[in-house]
Amino acid sequence: MLIGYARVSTLDQNLDRQIDGLIDYGISKRNIYKEKITGTTKDRPQLIKMIEELEKDDIVIVFELSRLSRSTKDLFTLIDLIEKKGAQFKSLKESWLDTTTATGKLIFTFMAGITQFERDLLSEKTKEGLNAARARGRHGGRPKTYNKLKIKLAIEMYLGKKYTIAEITDATGLSKTSLYRFIKAEKIELLPYK
Repeated sequence: MLIGYARVSTLDQNLDRQIDGLIDYGISKRNIYKEKITGTTKDRPQLIKMIEELEKDDIVIVFELSRLSRSTKDLFTLIDLIEKKGAQFKSLKESWLDTTTATGKLIFTFMAGITQFERDLLSEKTKEGLNAARARGRHGGRPKTYNKLKIKLAIEMYLGKKYTIAEITDATGLSKTSLYRFIKAEKIELLPYK
């Protein structure tokens, strides 16, 4: 069975051009899943419903690829889900993407392989960079910043001997470790504390 999927990003946009193209291709209007939602969200109820209802040998057809997906990774994931249901995929505008043909499958497989290769290369470069930084004593992430007034308040509370460590950390939001580090940095002698 031919199944259509049409999507626009906002409520004020119109689906007519896509629906007309899908109907002209031979898809029954009742077999077209339609939604008005951004393609960047994974929560697309009609797309999810369509994939759940797919049966073996169905062919999912979109007017153009951008209606199905906004990223290559998402596109490959969606087509993989479609194929796991025993269905095929075809784009009317991008005629090279047609998994119903041997050539279309080959091109799609080739593109998926290149995309995976690029992701793997990027991952390798990132790991190499992190290892090189660690070897030089640098660790990733943004250094934590502390509110100077909270540090001052914590130290004053500590020196006042009226509060427990737990009360000081609760009041200032500092961790116990950070509190002791700031006390040590101020060269304050550690007091016998609860």
